[in-house]
Amino acid sequence: MLRPVQQATKPASLRKGPSDLQQSDRAGLLYAFAGFSTLSIGDAIVKGMPGAWPAPAMGATRYVAGTLLLMALLARSEGLAALRLPRDPLQWVRGIAISVSAVGMFLAVWIMPLAEATTIMFTQPIITAVLAMLLLGERARPSTWVASVVAFGGVFMVLQPNFDTAGWGVLLPLLSAFGMAVTIITNRKVGGRASILAMQYYMSVTALIFLLAATAVGHFSGVEAFRLHWPHWSVVARCIFIGFTATLAQWLIFMGTVKAGAGTVAPMNYGQLLMAAALGWIFFGDRPGLTGLAGAAVIIGSGLFLWWRGRVNDRATGAPG
Repeated sequence: MLRPVQQATKPASLRKGPSDLQQSDRAGLLYAFAGFSTLSIGDAIVKGMPGAWPAPAMGATRYVAGTLLLMALLARSEGLAALRLPRDPLQWVRGIAISVSAVGMFLAVWIMPLAEATTIMFTQPIITAVLAMLLLGERARPSTWVASVVAFGGVFMVLQPNFDTAGWGVLLPLLSAFGMAVTIITNRKVGGRASILAMQYYMSVTALIFLLAATAVGHFSGVEAFRLHWPHWSVVARCIFIGFTATLAQWLIFMGTVKAGAGTVAPMNYGQLLMAAALGWIFFGDRPGLTGLAGAAVIIGSGLFLWWRGRVNDRATGAPG
């Protein structure tokens, strides 16, 4: 007789019915959509500064504020000893890969419309799936190969109208997508080797060190586009602001994942493309052509198909979605 009384007196905040779960999912989707959309704001700001400063220097400045913040949080949480540079080579691979992704995207949006560059970046889930099979030994599913072939067909559709004006530079978004895919793969490999806060710090500080080194190499390379000079204060301010918008975006995506689950919010990733198209149209007059739109639809469709197949497989194996 005690159990019914305990259940009846259970606080309402702990009793979640279907409507509560639906509300949580809706909130999670909104958080995630806002987060992914915010990522395009930084790309649009970078596009508005073509040639104002070398791309590696912009990337390094972006990581300065984030690294300092993470240093303070990690030292407070785990002590000063936690601020040592990582010895694990994979932690350095993470930092280098995310740096390559950032610089690749910076250079891409300078020579291509924002929406097209962002569209090609959406090959990242496909590249990640292929790398997971090659490097992590994950089972090769026919759906992955089909989605990969179709997606890269869409990439050629997007690249074709831009090749005449941008040349081989149209491959820069693919380099960015590859860098992000390597980051995700190494994230899986090093998962659990340190706290979440420490893992964020390791990636940020190694990315900062690599980008500072890349900035120096670029300066002494003799290539005019990479020659370092003292920038206008607004360039530095905008790079720091990009770092803050990226931090806000990651927080919103994290909150969305907590409220609704990673599998539920994954399609909201395409909010980034919608925002990129809107910002490109409004501020830069970039109107995608029919071929580019068709290619974007093919890439997005391939990514959604791969996501859907993953959800189906998770349900079949009883894995949490």
